[in-house]
Amino acid sequence: MRGLAVVLAIGLVVVSGVGGVVEAQDWPQWRGPDGRRISSERDLPTIWGPDTGVAWRTPLRGLGVSSPIVSGDLVFLTSQLGRGPMRPGGHPTLVRGGAESPDDERPLGGARVDGAGDSVRFLVSAFDRRDGHLVWEYELAAEGDQPQAHQKHNMASPSAVSDGERVYAWFATGQLVALDLAGELVWQRHLGRDHGSYEIVWGHSSSPVLYRDLIILQSDHENGAYILALDRHSGQPRWKADRGPALRSFSTPLVVAGPNGDELVVNANAGLDGYDPSTGEWLWHADGHNEYPVAAATFDEAGMVYTARGHRAGPYLAVRLGGRGVVDESHVAWRVPTGAPYVSSILYYEELIYMANGNGIVTAVDPATGERVWQDRLGGIYSASPVAGDGKVYLFSETGETVVLRAGREPHVLQRNDLGERVVSSPAVSGGRIFIRTDDALLAVGQ
Repeated sequence: MRGLAVVLAIGLVVVSGVGGVVEAQDWPQWRGPDGRRISSERDLPTIWGPDTGVAWRTPLRGLGVSSPIVSGDLVFLTSQLGRGPMRPGGHPTLVRGGAESPDDERPLGGARVDGAGDSVRFLVSAFDRRDGHLVWEYELAAEGDQPQAHQKHNMASPSAVSDGERVYAWFATGQLVALDLAGELVWQRHLGRDHGSYEIVWGHSSSPVLYRDLIILQSDHENGAYILALDRHSGQPRWKADRGPALRSFSTPLVVAGPNGDELVVNANAGLDGYDPSTGEWLWHADGHNEYPVAAATFDEAGMVYTARGHRAGPYLAVRLGGRGVVDESHVAWRVPTGAPYVSSILYYEELIYMANGNGIVTAVDPATGERVWQDRLGGIYSASPVAGDGKVYLFSETGETVVLRAGREPHVLQRNDLGERVVSSPAVSGGRIFIRTDDALLAVGQ
Protein backbone atom coordinates (compact mmCIF):
# COMPACT_ATOMS: atom_id res chain seq x y z
CA MET A 1 0.00 0.00 0.00
CA ARG A 2 2.95 2.39 0.36
CA GLY A 3 2.98 3.08 -3.37
CA LEU A 4 -0.52 4.47 -3.26
CA ALA A 5 0.40 7.13 -0.74
CA VAL A 6 0.88 9.87 -3.33
CA VAL A 7 -2.85 9.71 -4.03
CA LEU A 8 -4.22 8.63 -0.67
CA ALA A 9 -2.24 11.12 1.40
CA ILE A 10 -2.82 14.27 -0.65
CA GLY A 11 -4.11 15.83 2.57
CA LEU A 12 -7.08 17.39 4.25
CA VAL A 13 -8.16 21.02 4.14
CA VAL A 14 -10.29 22.83 6.71
CA VAL A 15 -13.07 24.79 5.04
CA SER A 16 -15.44 27.22 6.75
CA GLY A 17 -19.05 26.89 5.66
CA VAL A 18 -22.51 27.84 6.77
CA GLY A 19 -22.72 24.75 8.95
CA GLY A 20 -19.38 25.39 10.67
CA VAL A 21 -15.99 23.87 9.96
CA VAL A 22 -15.78 20.89 7.59
CA GLU A 23 -12.72 18.66 7.24
CA ALA A 24 -12.39 18.54 3.46
CA GLN A 25 -10.98 15.54 1.66
CA ASP A 26 -9.21 16.41 -1.58
CA TRP A 27 -10.54 14.89 -4.80
CA PRO A 28 -7.24 14.97 -6.73
CA GLN A 29 -8.26 12.89 -9.76
CA TRP A 30 -11.48 12.13 -11.58
CA ARG A 31 -12.08 8.97 -9.54
CA GLY A 32 -11.45 10.59 -6.18
CA PRO A 33 -8.88 10.00 -3.42
CA ASP A 34 -8.34 6.25 -3.86
CA GLY A 35 -9.62 5.78 -7.41
CA ARG A 36 -13.04 4.40 -6.45
CA ARG A 37 -15.23 7.58 -6.65
CA ILE A 38 -16.09 7.27 -2.94
CA SER A 39 -16.07 10.14 -0.46
CA SER A 40 -15.41 9.48 3.24
CA GLU A 41 -17.14 12.74 4.23
CA ARG A 42 -20.46 12.98 6.07
CA ASP A 43 -23.46 15.28 5.67
CA LEU A 44 -23.17 15.41 1.90
CA PRO A 45 -25.95 17.37 0.16
CA THR A 46 -29.16 15.67 -0.87
CA ILE A 47 -31.36 18.49 -2.20
CA TRP A 48 -30.51 21.17 -4.77
CA GLY A 49 -31.85 22.85 -7.88
CA PRO A 50 -31.38 25.99 -10.02
CA ASP A 51 -32.66 28.20 -7.20
CA THR A 52 -31.75 26.24 -4.09
CA GLY A 53 -28.76 24.44 -2.62
CA VAL A 54 -26.25 25.86 -5.13
CA ALA A 55 -23.34 27.55 -3.32
CA TRP A 56 -22.03 29.12 -6.51
CA ARG A 57 -22.16 28.86 -10.30
CA THR A 58 -19.31 30.10 -12.53
CA PRO A 59 -19.74 30.30 -16.33
CA LEU A 60 -16.97 28.55 -18.24
CA ARG A 61 -14.81 29.79 -21.07
CA GLY A 62 -14.24 26.82 -23.29
CA LEU A 63 -15.83 23.39 -23.65
CA GLY A 64 -14.93 19.93 -22.43
CA VAL A 65 -16.12 16.83 -20.63
CA SER A 66 -13.18 16.42 -18.27
CA SER A 67 -14.11 16.24 -14.61
CA PRO A 68 -13.29 18.84 -11.97
CA ILE A 69 -10.64 17.88 -9.43
CA VAL A 70 -10.02 19.50 -6.03
CA SER A 71 -6.67 20.11 -4.36
CA GLY A 72 -6.42 22.38 -1.34
CA ASP A 73 -8.36 25.58 -1.95
CA LEU A 74 -8.52 25.13 -5.73
CA VAL A 75 -10.82 23.37 -8.18
CA PHE A 76 -9.13 22.54 -11.50
CA LEU A 77 -10.74 22.01 -14.88
CA THR A 78 -9.47 21.57 -18.45
CA SER A 79 -11.25 22.97 -21.52
CA GLN A 80 -10.86 23.60 -25.23
CA LEU A 81 -11.32 26.84 -27.15
CA GLY A 82 -12.20 26.43 -30.82
CA ARG A 83 -14.08 23.68 -32.58
CA GLY A 84 -11.35 21.28 -33.67
CA PRO A 85 -11.92 18.43 -36.15
CA MET A 86 -14.99 16.23 -35.87
CA ARG A 87 -15.01 12.76 -37.36
CA PRO A 88 -17.14 12.81 -40.55
CA GLY A 89 -20.22 10.68 -41.05
CA GLY A 90 -22.72 9.34 -38.55
CA HIS A 91 -21.81 9.43 -34.87
CA PRO A 92 -22.98 6.47 -32.78
CA THR A 93 -24.52 7.21 -29.42
CA LEU A 94 -22.05 6.94 -26.60
CA VAL A 95 -24.55 5.70 -24.06
CA ARG A 96 -27.24 3.75 -25.90
CA GLY A 97 -25.27 0.82 -27.18
CA GLY A 98 -23.70 2.26 -30.33
CA ALA A 99 -26.75 2.93 -32.52
CA GLU A 100 -26.90 6.03 -34.71
CA SER A 101 -27.24 9.25 -32.69
CA PRO A 102 -30.84 10.40 -32.20
CA ASP A 103 -31.78 14.04 -32.43
CA ASP A 104 -31.73 14.44 -28.63
CA GLU A 105 -28.05 13.48 -28.35
CA ARG A 106 -26.72 16.90 -29.27
CA PRO A 107 -23.05 17.83 -29.72
CA LEU A 108 -20.96 19.11 -26.83
CA GLY A 109 -22.03 22.66 -26.09
CA GLY A 110 -24.82 22.55 -28.67
CA ALA A 111 -24.21 25.30 -31.20
CA ARG A 112 -21.77 27.11 -28.92
CA VAL A 113 -18.11 27.30 -29.94
CA ASP A 114 -15.82 29.36 -27.72
CA GLY A 115 -12.72 30.83 -29.32
CA ALA A 116 -11.89 31.54 -32.95
CA GLY A 117 -13.71 28.85 -34.89
CA ASP A 118 -11.34 26.07 -35.94
CA SER A 119 -8.29 27.56 -34.19
CA VAL A 120 -7.81 25.39 -31.09
CA ARG A 121 -6.33 26.38 -27.74
CA PHE A 122 -6.37 24.46 -24.48
CA LEU A 123 -7.12 25.81 -21.00
CA VAL A 124 -6.24 24.72 -17.49
CA SER A 125 -8.42 26.75 -15.12
CA ALA A 126 -8.18 27.10 -11.34
CA PHE A 127 -11.21 28.24 -9.33
CA ASP A 128 -11.52 29.13 -5.66
CA ARG A 129 -13.43 26.28 -4.01
CA ARG A 130 -15.18 28.66 -1.59
CA ASP A 131 -16.87 31.11 -3.98
CA GLY A 132 -16.02 29.82 -7.48
CA HIS A 133 -14.11 32.85 -8.72
CA LEU A 134 -11.43 32.24 -11.35
CA VAL A 135 -8.01 32.38 -9.66
CA TRP A 136 -5.87 31.78 -12.74
CA GLU A 137 -6.00 30.25 -16.20
CA TYR A 138 -3.18 28.72 -18.23
CA GLU A 139 -3.63 28.71 -22.01
CA LEU A 140 -1.65 26.86 -24.67
CA ALA A 141 -2.09 26.45 -28.41
CA ALA A 142 -2.90 23.03 -29.82
CA GLU A 143 0.16 21.84 -31.72
CA GLY A 144 0.68 18.90 -34.04
CA ASP A 145 -1.94 16.55 -35.44
CA GLN A 146 -5.44 16.98 -34.06
CA PRO A 147 -7.43 13.73 -33.87
CA GLN A 148 -11.03 13.68 -35.05
CA ALA A 149 -13.36 13.45 -32.08
CA HIS A 150 -16.90 12.28 -31.46
CA GLN A 151 -19.38 15.15 -31.39
CA LYS A 152 -20.02 14.71 -27.65
CA HIS A 153 -16.47 15.45 -26.55
CA ASN A 154 -13.28 17.15 -27.73
CA MET A 155 -9.53 17.16 -27.13
CA ALA A 156 -9.99 18.32 -23.52
CA SER A 157 -11.59 15.06 -22.35
CA PRO A 158 -8.77 13.80 -20.07
CA SER A 159 -9.22 15.06 -16.50
CA ALA A 160 -6.34 16.74 -14.71
CA VAL A 161 -4.62 15.23 -11.68
CA SER A 162 -2.82 16.91 -8.77
CA ASP A 163 -0.27 15.81 -6.18
CA GLY A 164 -0.92 18.87 -3.99
CA GLU A 165 2.17 20.65 -5.35
CA ARG A 166 1.44 20.64 -9.07
CA VAL A 167 -1.44 20.02 -11.43
CA TYR A 168 -0.90 17.88 -14.53
CA ALA A 169 -3.08 18.26 -17.64
CA TRP A 170 -3.02 16.05 -20.75
CA PHE A 171 -4.76 16.78 -24.04
CA ALA A 172 -5.69 14.61 -27.03
CA THR A 173 -2.93 16.01 -29.24
CA GLY A 174 -0.48 14.40 -26.82
CA GLN A 175 0.45 17.68 -25.14
CA LEU A 176 1.10 17.35 -21.41
CA VAL A 177 1.83 20.21 -19.00
CA ALA A 178 2.84 20.32 -15.34
CA LEU A 179 1.90 23.57 -13.60
CA ASP A 180 2.54 24.75 -10.08
CA LEU A 181 -0.44 25.82 -7.98
CA ALA A 182 0.08 29.44 -9.06
CA GLY A 183 -0.42 28.47 -12.70
CA GLU A 184 3.25 28.69 -13.74
CA LEU A 185 4.66 26.13 -16.17
CA VAL A 186 7.07 23.65 -14.54
CA TRP A 187 7.60 21.33 -17.52
CA GLN A 188 5.84 20.17 -20.66
CA ARG A 189 6.05 17.33 -23.17
CA HIS A 190 4.42 16.53 -26.50
CA LEU A 191 3.85 12.78 -26.66
CA GLY A 192 2.31 13.04 -30.13
CA ARG A 193 5.64 14.27 -31.44
CA ASP A 194 7.80 12.05 -29.24
CA HIS A 195 5.97 8.77 -29.86
CA GLY A 196 3.64 9.25 -32.85
CA SER A 197 0.36 11.07 -33.46
CA TYR A 198 -2.74 10.16 -31.47
CA GLU A 199 -4.75 8.25 -34.07
CA ILE A 200 -7.78 6.72 -32.37
CA VAL A 201 -11.32 6.58 -33.70
CA TRP A 202 -13.56 9.08 -31.84
CA GLY A 203 -10.60 10.74 -30.08
CA HIS A 204 -8.37 10.18 -27.05
CA SER A 205 -9.91 10.45 -23.55
CA SER A 206 -7.72 8.52 -21.06
CA SER A 207 -6.69 10.56 -18.00
CA PRO A 208 -3.26 10.56 -16.32
CA VAL A 209 -2.60 8.61 -13.11
CA LEU A 210 -0.10 9.43 -10.35
CA TYR A 211 1.90 6.69 -8.65
CA ARG A 212 4.76 7.42 -6.23
CA ASP A 213 6.98 9.85 -8.20
CA LEU A 214 5.52 8.83 -11.57
CA ILE A 215 2.79 10.11 -13.84
CA ILE A 216 1.44 7.19 -15.89
CA LEU A 217 -0.26 7.66 -19.27
CA GLN A 218 -2.19 5.03 -21.25
CA SER A 219 -1.85 5.75 -24.97
CA ASP A 220 -3.66 2.93 -26.75
CA HIS A 221 -4.04 4.03 -30.37
CA GLU A 222 -4.43 2.32 -33.74
CA ASN A 223 -0.92 3.20 -34.96
CA GLY A 224 0.83 1.87 -31.87
CA ALA A 225 -0.19 1.39 -28.26
CA TYR A 226 1.97 2.00 -25.21
CA ILE A 227 1.91 2.95 -21.55
CA LEU A 228 4.39 5.63 -20.57
CA ALA A 229 5.63 6.61 -17.11
CA LEU A 230 7.31 9.99 -16.63
CA ASP A 231 9.05 11.46 -13.61
CA ARG A 232 6.39 13.79 -12.22
CA HIS A 233 9.03 16.28 -11.02
CA SER A 234 10.90 16.66 -14.31
CA GLY A 235 8.79 15.08 -17.06
CA GLN A 236 11.65 12.75 -18.03
CA PRO A 237 10.77 9.20 -19.19
CA ARG A 238 11.13 6.45 -16.59
CA TRP A 239 9.65 3.48 -18.42
CA LYS A 240 7.63 2.64 -21.53
CA ALA A 241 5.62 -0.54 -22.12
CA ASP A 242 4.94 -1.12 -25.82
CA ARG A 243 1.62 -2.88 -26.37
CA GLY A 244 1.67 -3.41 -30.14
CA PRO A 245 -0.51 -2.06 -32.97
CA ALA A 246 -4.28 -1.92 -33.26
CA LEU A 247 -5.04 -1.64 -29.55
CA ARG A 248 -7.72 0.87 -28.63
CA SER A 249 -8.86 2.27 -25.30
CA PHE A 250 -10.65 5.32 -23.97
CA SER A 251 -10.31 4.14 -20.37
CA THR A 252 -8.06 5.31 -17.52
CA PRO A 253 -5.69 2.91 -15.71
CA LEU A 254 -6.07 2.08 -12.04
CA VAL A 255 -3.40 1.20 -9.45
CA VAL A 256 -4.53 -1.41 -6.90
CA ALA A 257 -2.60 -3.12 -4.09
CA GLY A 258 -2.28 -6.80 -4.99
CA PRO A 259 -1.07 -9.73 -2.88
CA ASN A 260 2.43 -9.49 -4.40
CA GLY A 261 2.65 -5.73 -4.75
CA ASP A 262 0.85 -2.90 -6.49
CA GLU A 263 -0.64 -3.59 -9.92
CA LEU A 264 -1.60 -1.24 -12.75
CA VAL A 265 -4.89 -2.44 -14.27
CA VAL A 266 -5.49 -1.42 -17.89
CA ASN A 267 -8.70 -1.83 -19.92
CA ALA A 268 -8.40 -2.07 -23.73
CA ASN A 269 -10.27 -3.61 -26.66
CA ALA A 270 -8.34 -6.91 -26.43
CA GLY A 271 -9.07 -7.38 -22.72
CA LEU A 272 -7.67 -6.45 -19.32
CA ASP A 273 -3.96 -6.37 -18.53
CA GLY A 274 -1.95 -5.97 -15.35
CA TYR A 275 1.46 -4.27 -15.14
CA ASP A 276 3.98 -3.47 -12.44
CA PRO A 277 3.50 0.30 -12.05
CA SER A 278 7.10 0.78 -10.89
CA THR A 279 8.75 -0.82 -13.92
CA GLY A 280 6.15 -1.34 -16.64
CA GLU A 281 6.64 -5.11 -16.56
CA TRP A 282 3.62 -6.97 -17.98
CA LEU A 283 2.06 -9.33 -15.43
CA TRP A 284 -1.21 -10.81 -16.65
CA HIS A 285 -4.04 -10.73 -19.21
CA ALA A 286 -7.77 -11.50 -19.01
CA ASP A 287 -9.29 -11.99 -22.45
CA GLY A 288 -12.48 -10.53 -23.85
CA HIS A 289 -12.65 -8.41 -27.01
CA ASN A 290 -14.63 -5.18 -26.90
CA GLU A 291 -14.53 -2.66 -29.73
CA TYR A 292 -14.70 0.56 -27.70
CA PRO A 293 -13.70 0.13 -24.03
CA VAL A 294 -14.54 3.35 -22.18
CA ALA A 295 -15.25 2.34 -18.58
CA ALA A 296 -12.55 2.34 -15.91
CA ALA A 297 -12.11 -0.36 -13.29
CA THR A 298 -12.79 -0.15 -9.56
CA PHE A 299 -11.97 -2.40 -6.60
CA ASP A 300 -13.15 -3.48 -3.16
CA GLU A 301 -11.45 -3.56 0.24
CA ALA A 302 -9.94 -6.98 -0.49
CA GLY A 303 -8.44 -5.81 -3.78
CA MET A 304 -10.89 -7.59 -6.10
CA VAL A 305 -11.11 -5.60 -9.34
CA TYR A 306 -14.45 -5.00 -11.07
CA THR A 307 -14.92 -3.49 -14.50
CA ALA A 308 -17.38 -3.14 -17.35
CA ARG A 309 -16.69 -3.71 -21.02
CA GLY A 310 -20.00 -2.40 -22.12
CA HIS A 311 -19.99 -1.45 -25.83
CA ARG A 312 -23.39 -2.69 -27.03
CA ALA A 313 -24.24 -3.79 -23.46
CA GLY A 314 -21.15 -5.98 -23.22
CA PRO A 315 -19.79 -7.96 -20.28
CA TYR A 316 -18.76 -7.03 -16.76
CA LEU A 317 -16.44 -9.10 -14.62
CA ALA A 318 -14.42 -9.53 -11.43
CA VAL A 319 -10.69 -10.31 -11.43
CA ARG A 320 -8.51 -11.35 -8.48
CA LEU A 321 -5.08 -9.75 -8.55
CA GLY A 322 -1.81 -11.63 -8.18
CA GLY A 323 -2.05 -13.74 -11.33
CA ARG A 324 0.62 -14.20 -13.98
CA GLY A 325 0.17 -14.88 -17.67
CA VAL A 326 -3.32 -15.50 -19.05
CA VAL A 327 -5.61 -15.57 -16.01
CA ASP A 328 -9.07 -16.31 -17.48
CA GLU A 329 -9.25 -19.70 -15.77
CA SER A 330 -7.27 -18.92 -12.62
CA HIS A 331 -8.20 -15.39 -11.51
CA VAL A 332 -11.44 -14.31 -13.20
CA ALA A 333 -13.87 -14.80 -10.31
CA TRP A 334 -16.97 -14.32 -12.44
CA ARG A 335 -18.04 -12.85 -15.76
CA VAL A 336 -21.53 -11.75 -16.82
CA PRO A 337 -21.74 -11.70 -20.64
CA THR A 338 -24.07 -8.76 -21.13
CA GLY A 339 -25.73 -5.79 -19.44
CA ALA A 340 -22.83 -3.46 -18.63
CA PRO A 341 -23.03 0.30 -19.28
CA TYR A 342 -21.13 1.62 -22.30
CA VAL A 343 -19.62 4.89 -21.02
CA SER A 344 -20.40 5.21 -17.32
CA SER A 345 -18.02 3.22 -15.10
CA ILE A 346 -19.35 0.85 -12.45
CA LEU A 347 -19.23 1.76 -8.76
CA TYR A 348 -18.41 -0.51 -5.82
CA TYR A 349 -19.85 0.85 -2.56
CA GLU A 350 -20.84 -0.79 0.72
CA GLU A 351 -20.75 -4.36 -0.62
CA LEU A 352 -22.72 -3.71 -3.79
CA ILE A 353 -21.85 -2.89 -7.40
CA TYR A 354 -23.92 -0.14 -9.04
CA MET A 355 -24.31 0.39 -12.79
CA ALA A 356 -26.27 3.08 -14.67
CA ASN A 357 -26.74 2.91 -18.43
CA GLY A 358 -27.87 5.17 -21.24
CA ASN A 359 -31.45 3.91 -21.14
CA GLY A 360 -32.07 5.02 -17.57
CA ILE A 361 -31.74 1.53 -16.10
CA VAL A 362 -29.87 1.24 -12.81
CA THR A 363 -28.68 -2.15 -11.57
CA ALA A 364 -27.20 -3.32 -8.27
CA VAL A 365 -25.08 -6.47 -8.39
CA ASP A 366 -23.70 -8.82 -5.74
CA PRO A 367 -19.89 -8.43 -5.95
CA ALA A 368 -19.33 -11.99 -4.72
CA THR A 369 -21.19 -13.63 -7.60
CA GLY A 370 -22.11 -11.03 -10.23
CA GLU A 371 -25.79 -11.86 -9.71
CA ARG A 372 -28.35 -9.09 -9.91
CA VAL A 373 -29.67 -7.83 -6.56
CA TRP A 374 -32.11 -5.29 -7.98
CA GLN A 375 -32.79 -3.39 -11.17
CA ASP A 376 -35.00 -0.37 -11.74
CA ARG A 377 -35.73 1.97 -14.62
CA LEU A 378 -35.07 5.30 -12.90
CA GLY A 379 -34.92 7.32 -16.11
CA GLY A 380 -32.11 9.46 -17.44
CA ILE A 381 -29.14 9.15 -19.78
CA TYR A 382 -25.94 8.30 -17.91
CA SER A 383 -22.53 9.20 -19.32
CA ALA A 384 -21.13 10.50 -16.02
CA SER A 385 -19.92 7.82 -13.63
CA PRO A 386 -21.74 7.54 -10.27
CA VAL A 387 -20.13 8.67 -7.03
CA ALA A 388 -20.92 7.65 -3.45
CA GLY A 389 -20.54 8.79 0.12
CA ASP A 390 -22.46 9.32 3.35
CA GLY A 391 -24.57 6.22 2.63
CA LYS A 392 -25.77 7.66 -0.68
CA VAL A 393 -25.19 6.94 -4.36
CA TYR A 394 -25.38 9.88 -6.79
CA LEU A 395 -26.37 9.32 -10.43
CA PHE A 396 -25.89 12.27 -12.80
CA SER A 397 -27.98 12.24 -15.98
CA GLU A 398 -27.30 14.16 -19.17
CA THR A 399 -30.76 15.65 -18.73
CA GLY A 400 -29.45 17.65 -15.77
CA GLU A 401 -31.23 15.53 -13.18
CA THR A 402 -29.33 13.89 -10.33
CA VAL A 403 -30.94 10.84 -8.73
CA VAL A 404 -29.83 10.41 -5.11
CA LEU A 405 -30.19 6.83 -3.88
CA ARG A 406 -29.90 5.38 -0.42
CA ALA A 407 -27.24 2.71 -0.77
CA GLY A 408 -28.63 -0.75 -0.13
CA ARG A 409 -30.15 -3.98 -1.39
CA GLU A 410 -33.45 -2.32 -2.34
CA PRO A 411 -33.87 0.62 -4.74
CA HIS A 412 -34.65 3.67 -2.61
CA VAL A 413 -34.72 7.11 -4.26
CA LEU A 414 -34.09 9.82 -1.68
CA GLN A 415 -34.31 12.77 -4.04
CA ARG A 416 -34.41 13.89 -7.66
CA ASN A 417 -32.63 17.21 -8.31
CA ASP A 418 -32.89 18.96 -11.68
CA LEU A 419 -30.32 21.64 -12.49
CA GLY A 420 -31.80 22.31 -15.93
CA GLU A 421 -28.32 21.99 -17.51
CA ARG A 422 -26.78 19.03 -19.30
CA VAL A 423 -24.23 17.00 -17.30
CA VAL A 424 -21.83 14.65 -19.11
CA SER A 425 -18.79 14.91 -16.81
CA SER A 426 -18.35 12.98 -13.59
CA PRO A 427 -18.42 15.20 -10.47
CA ALA A 428 -15.97 15.77 -7.62
CA VAL A 429 -16.82 15.67 -3.89
CA SER A 430 -14.91 17.70 -1.31
CA GLY A 431 -15.56 19.83 1.76
CA GLY A 432 -19.25 18.92 1.99
CA ARG A 433 -19.88 20.04 -1.58
CA ILE A 434 -20.35 18.33 -4.92
CA PHE A 435 -18.65 20.08 -7.84
CA ILE A 436 -20.54 19.58 -11.09
CA ARG A 437 -19.50 20.54 -14.60
CA THR A 438 -22.30 21.28 -17.06
CA ASP A 439 -21.93 22.25 -20.71
CA ASP A 440 -21.75 25.90 -19.72
CA ALA A 441 -20.70 26.24 -16.08
CA LEU A 442 -18.98 24.85 -13.01
CA LEU A 443 -21.26 24.58 -9.97
CA ALA A 444 -20.82 23.74 -6.31
CA VAL A 445 -23.85 22.30 -4.52
CA GLY A 446 -24.00 22.02 -0.75
CA GLN A 447 -23.11 24.31 2.13
